[in-house]
Amino acid sequence: MPKYLGIDYGLKRVGIAVSDESLTISFPRDYLPNDSKLIKTLTELVKDEGIGKIIIGMPVTMSGERSEQTEITSQFSAKLERYLQQNEISAEIDFIDERLTSRMAGAEIIRTVPRRSKRREKGLVDEMSAQIILKNYLDREKNLRQN
Repeated sequence: MPKYLGIDYGLKRVGIAVSDESLTISFPRDYLPNDSKLIKTLTELVKDEGIGKIIIGMPVTMSGERSEQTEITSQFSAKLERYLQQNEISAEIDFIDERLTSRMAGAEIIRTVPRRSKRREKGLVDEMSAQIILKNYLDREKNLRQN
């Protein structure tokens, strides 16, 4: 079964996570810098990992409205989709509300990372946020299948 890729898109760093083949567990990966190589790097990851679906956290305001970051993330997803199509890679792109994932990631880091110096690493929140985004999506799909 194809795996899923979770993405927490940011202007400087992009957190990523990959599911297992049974689509029950999400594993954080090292964040990627948001640079000119990002789309190509993600495409290589999709090919190498056998990714069938890409889940992008969609930032909306607390009231559920679109924001400037929502538009930036939408533009990124359209660019990624075009690049995948041009390279004949079929991976569906879907979205999930990412409200509060950074806060949840921060709490999880405090709970699980003992060294304070390690907790201050900026990319750690991005990696953990991507894992939470993907896990939330996997759990939602599992619940939909059971109902």
